[in-house]
Amino acid sequence: MNMVNLVARQNVSEVVAAAVRAMIVDGRLAAGERINEVHLARALGVSRTPLREALSRLVSEGALSATPAIGFAVRPLSIEEFEQLYDIRPLLDPEALRLSGLPSPAGMKALERLNRAIAAAGDAEAAISLDDEWHLKLVAGCPNRVLIELIETIMMRTRRYEIALLRETPNLARAIADHDHILAALRAGRLDRACAALKTNMQSGRTPIIDWLTARALTGSAKP
Repeated sequence: MNMVNLVARQNVSEVVAAAVRAMIVDGRLAAGERINEVHLARALGVSRTPLREALSRLVSEGALSATPAIGFAVRPLSIEEFEQLYDIRPLLDPEALRLSGLPSPAGMKALERLNRAIAAAGDAEAAISLDDEWHLKLVAGCPNRVLIELIETIMMRTRRYEIALLRETPNLARAIADHDHILAALRAGRLDRACAALKTNMQSGRTPIIDWLTARALTGSAKP
């Protein structure tokens, strides 16, 4: 397979993963439901190969389970899992920023551009991807690569929860404002304040997502 075809296939699998992730969040694929790959591939208008690549990616995110000879099934969204995952990054990210130190002028400009792009994002998936990129750019200077890998892993595992968060305009605006506070502290040369603001940013989505999960469980509604 040449490089062009490989990139094209990867792009298709990313689009498919986003579509399936949204179906899980919306409840169109219910918790515990087995994935019928033939029907799903037909519904999404793709072949089985990119679909299986997308499903494997969602397994790594914790959105699906995979059982040999049985296939893929939807893992439930739960408050318990969310709390265990979400409470980790307020510890990891500020430490990664502390180790990174103050960004260069070019790094600051890149962070400002990304924050404007988040504000202009057309949907929750795009906003989350840009938000993840912003946070990784913020700590790009961290010399502890294991710490960065842990942050990337948690990003993947919380993605399906954060779709519900960033669908709501007030929550998106809060994230952008949080980023502005972090950047202001960095411009002032106050790394300590930036780390504190980053911890606040990492904690700000907790209550809205738990409220959404609680309402979802109480009403049985498929919609956030």
